This record gives sequence, C-alpha cells and structure tokens, in this order.
Amino acid sequence: MAFLKLFGILLCLSITIIACEQLKHKTKPNVLLVLIDDMRHLGEEEVNLIHLNNLAGKSINFRNAFAQQALCAPSRNSLLTGRRPDSLRLYDFYSYWRDFVANYKSLPQVFKENGYDTYAVGKVFHPGESSNFTDDYPYSWTERPYHPSSERYKNYPVCYDRRTKSMQKNLICPVVTKNQPDKTLPDLEILDNTLKILNKRDSEKPYFLAVGLHKPHIPLKYPKKYKDMVPIQNVQPPRFPFKPENLPLVSWHPWTDLRSRDDIKSLNISFPLGTMPHKWTIKIRQSYYAAALYIDGLIGKLLSHINYSNTIVVITSDHGWSLGENGLWAKYSNFDVALKVPLIFYVPGMVPQTMDPPVELIDIFPTLVELSGLGINIPKCRNTNDRSILCYGGKSLVPLMKGIDSSDYFAISQYPRPSVFPQHDSDKPRLKNIKIMGYSIRTKQYRYTEWVNFNSTTFTIDWELIYGGELYNHHTDPDESNNLYTNIHYEPVKKYLSELLRNNYST
Repeated sequence: MAFLKLFGILLCLSITIIACEQLKHKTKPNVLLVLIDDMRHLGEEEVNLIHLNNLAGKSINFRNAFAQQALCAPSRNSLLTGRRPDSLRLYDFYSYWRDFVANYKSLPQVFKENGYDTYAVGKVFHPGESSNFTDDYPYSWTERPYHPSSERYKNYPVCYDRRTKSMQKNLICPVVTKNQPDKTLPDLEILDNTLKILNKRDSEKPYFLAVGLHKPHIPLKYPKKYKDMVPIQNVQPPRFPFKPENLPLVSWHPWTDLRSRDDIKSLNISFPLGTMPHKWTIKIRQSYYAAALYIDGLIGKLLSHINYSNTIVVITSDHGWSLGENGLWAKYSNFDVALKVPLIFYVPGMVPQTMDPPVELIDIFPTLVELSGLGINIPKCRNTNDRSILCYGGKSLVPLMKGIDSSDYFAISQYPRPSVFPQHDSDKPRLKNIKIMGYSIRTKQYRYTEWVNFNSTTFTIDWELIYGGELYNHHTDPDESNNLYTNIHYEPVKKYLSELLRNNYST
C-alpha cells in the first residue's frame, strides 16, 4: 500500500515536471522566417502582391529596410549571424566564417540552443563553401536542411524560344510546369516540404522554421499563368533608363549574368556601358513582376497553415534588384533598388503599424531574440574585429516597434570592386581581386557613398584614397539619378554624412 502511494506521488510529480516543460516551451512563440531570393521592395504601382500586402497590413511593416551587401552569400551570412560583411570577411562566395574568421553563433543556432527545433527548407544560407557545403548543419539546424531535387535544372535549356523555335537558357522563361523536368519547380517542392514539416510535427518544442524561396532570382522561370496576370501594356519603364552623366564609373556594373543568357546575348549589347533596349526593358520587368506574383501565391498558401496566435512571422529578402533604373540590372551595387527589401514582422498581440526609419537586415537577429523572450543577453559587437562568439552588429527594433525609441536611424551597406573601370568581374569580384570598397549610408533623406581603397589581404581601408563619391537627396530625387557629390551647396551635408559613415561602418 505504501509502495502504491509512493508510486502515485512519483507519477504525479513526473506528470507535473512534464507539464511544466511543455508549458515552458509553449510560452515561447514559434518563429517562421521567409527569405525570398532577389526580391526588391515592390510598390503597388508596380505589382499588387496580395498576400504580402495582407500580412503587412496586420504586422509591423518596415518600408525602408536595407541589405548589407547586394549579393546572396554575403547578405545571407550577414543576416543570419547579425554581423556586417567586414566582420565575416565575406564579400564573395568562397569562405566559411567559422573556419576563416571565428566560430560565431548564428541566429538559428541561438534558437536551437534555447529549446527550439530548427529547420531550413530551400535557400536559407547560400549553398556551397560560404556555408561549409552543409548549410551550417549541425550548428544551426536540428535536421539536415532540405533542397529541392529540381533545383539541379536551374540552368538547363528549358525555356522555349519562339524566335529560334528551340529550348534555350533564357533570362525570360515562363513555363508549363508539367512539361518541366520532374514535372515541378523548386519553389513548389519547397512549399510541399515546408507544409510536411508543419503538418507532421509532434514535438512539444517550439520551432524556428526558415524557408528560402528561389524566385524571382534569374532565370525568370515561373508558371506561365502568372505572366498573363501582368498585362505588358500596364508595365511602366524606369523613369531614368540610362547611365547618369555624373555617375562615377566605379559605381557602374555591367550585369554580366543577364548578358550571358541566350535571349539577352542575342541582342549584342555593347560591353560594359551599353543599355537594354526599351522593348526588352518592359519584357524583363513584366517577367520579374510575374515571378514575384508566383512567390506571393506560394507565401499565401504557406501562411494559411500558420497558427498566428503563437507564431512570429518575418518575411524579407537577401537584397533587392535593379530593373533598368539608371541603366542597371540585377544587384551588385549600392543603389536603393539593389539594397531595399520588404521587411515584415508579424508579432502576436502587437499593434500593426508602418515604419519609415531606415533599418538593416542585421537588425533581425537581435529583434527576434528579444521578441521570442529567450531570456539571454546578447551584447552589441564592439567593432568588426570583435571576435566574441555571440554578439550582433545591428540593433533590436523592438523599442522602435513599441514607440519608445526616437533615435535617428540609418542603414549602412557596401559593395566591392576590382577596379574603377567596369570589367567582366566587376559584378562579383573574388576576394583576392578586390581593390575598392564602396561604403554607403542611407538616412531618411539622403544616400551617401564613398568608393575607397581596400586591402583584401589585411582588410584595411584607406579613407583618404577616394575613387568616387555619390550623394542623392531622396526628397527631390528618389531614383538616385542626380549625383550631388560635387555640388558646392551640399558640402555641409556631405561632410556630416561622411563623418557619420566613417564613425559607424564598423559597428
């Protein structure tokens, strides 16, 4: 009898402990992070992304969010470690920070170490050397990250070209899905796998689920029906489709990835300063919008499976994409269109609002840690040489969300160049070839950029050796087409912004 009584007490105690553990986990919200590839900040005058706009309407919507570098691997590693490219010493695709610099903790790793199941589906870290060919598994993820099998056909000649009546490796590539290899597309597989994770989870732990969608990254390959949703007669050209006269050459990039596609190659556009024909500008913009609509539809399906009462949802992109503004295409620059991205935070119980101050993608790390109530204190990195295993270079946006921070916000970005004059590797120079770094600061009114001497062996900067400068007043020139750098009337502004940039680029 005494044994049974003792057994009953122990059983009740065990149940209580289990219940407490379950309660502890349930007090932590789930986190869904959606990373879209090459998605610029799109206004409704360009295309109406219904599902993203609906989510933005019930979320904290940051309308001026900027990437740290307009290139996939550096931007993703920066976002997922909360550190600037200078801290990771990654400006291309060919080094892994844990081996090359220090064993810094990543955002999903922090959640994993604090009781979360962490999953990666699709392109979260950039695949390859920059994430150790493992997407940083097992440090960051509970399970091996998932990649769609159909991704191997990314650059196959699967685009039917009416002009040649053949299959080509085109930039513009609307397709019939059932006619594609494997009868599917990568983002469709990514969505299916994500829903399987959500529907089959039986763990009591909260989850951190990162989903990386591939489009609208080129080639602009998407289900054909989305092109019909963007009538070409409604597509507007950029207001300034040519290289501005006062743009320093070091700022220009020749968008070689577009030039290498079969349909664009056939246009014989002069290298490196030639501009896209008007007809093709409209066609590319149409297909980019169509690819964005395709992704928006997939996000809508994903969000229909989310429990909003206990899930934080963050949607953003690794960087933006130029669509012919100032004669430029793709990323590879310090212009707003190449750096500005959507940034939406849905937080249960938080009042929806639209935020205009400039913020940065490295702000996501400390913001999510604070919002999730992990109960850990992560310090701010002292500078880019701070080798602390866990610190962040951005700032938590929670005070801004709650209206208790009135600071003057700004965003700092950068881009490397091998030379002043555009070359074949100006878009994506390898580390050993980088000679110049363009550091850019975006305030509410201005974008200011200095292209300065950079030593890629010692990782040092000579601020006194300037190869070009840019200053744009967004109140009068939102297209960044009128460079005011040499305008004597803006000397005080230039001096102020130069000091602000130089005093803050490393933090």
